[in-house]
Amino acid sequence: MTETRSSLPDLASMAAYGAAIAGRLRAGDVVALTGGLGAGKTTLARAILASLGHEGEVPSPTFTIIETYDSPPLRLAAVHADFYRLKDPAELAEIGLDDYREGAVLLAEWPDHAGGFAHEPGCLSITLEPVGESGEGGRIAIARGGADWVGRMP
Repeated sequence: MTETRSSLPDLASMAAYGAAIAGRLRAGDVVALTGGLGAGKTTLARAILASLGHEGEVPSPTFTIIETYDSPPLRLAAVHADFYRLKDPAELAEIGLDDYREGAVLLAEWPDHAGGFAHEPGCLSITLEPVGESGEGGRIAIARGGADWVGRMP
């Protein structure tokens, strides 16, 4: 598994990092976003979606659990999911996550609540860690790529 660390001191660097990820995505990939509350998971997901071609607002899927984005207008179809409210990974079958994922990229917040995706070769796991006590120094992104990410790491 390949690992990289990136400093994200501000929103512009978060947007650039999201663009770098978006430029390397393929259908079937998973971007698994972890970090505490307020770590920037949704901000990074929004940056990735914008770089895939989404214009307009990107609502947080905290309550809906899943938001979908079609191709076109996006370069790739995308599923933005927030699994924070799941009590058990078995709930994914009820939601129909596999159907949503077909031919799409999955941007997964709180992936551990869904049982995790790191075992998938197309998974890029990103942990966002605040710099400083309240994150005033930005974030550090620690990215770990599965086998399919060799040579594609942001």
